[in-house]
Amino acid sequence: MPSITFRPITAKDESEDVTFQTEEGASILETALSNDFDLEHACGGFCACTTCHIVVKTGGDSLSEMDFDEEDKLDEVEGVTLESRLGCQARVAKTDLIVLVPQRPY
Repeated sequence: MPSITFRPITAKDESEDVTFQTEEGASILETALSNDFDLEHACGGFCACTTCHIVVKTGGDSLSEMDFDEEDKLDEVEGVTLESRLGCQARVAKTDLIVLVPQRPY
């Protein structure tokens, strides 16, 4: 069973990491919500906003492919990187992940 480690993007080390087991095919957002981890999701996970933006530090190659809608939404994100994904759209495969959770501006 794969795991997702959530790390605040401002963390200096791994002491602030939170790790959860997840099912293959679950989205990063679904995993966060099912474990009561606070990952913003203003649109409810329908790829209509960018509040669930995360940066994949390791394991990104095993995530589902990015579709046009997600790519289009990421163009609106401040601080987007080549490793950026929307947590509601990125689905987990067999590999463990480490994702960085950006600070919220509000």
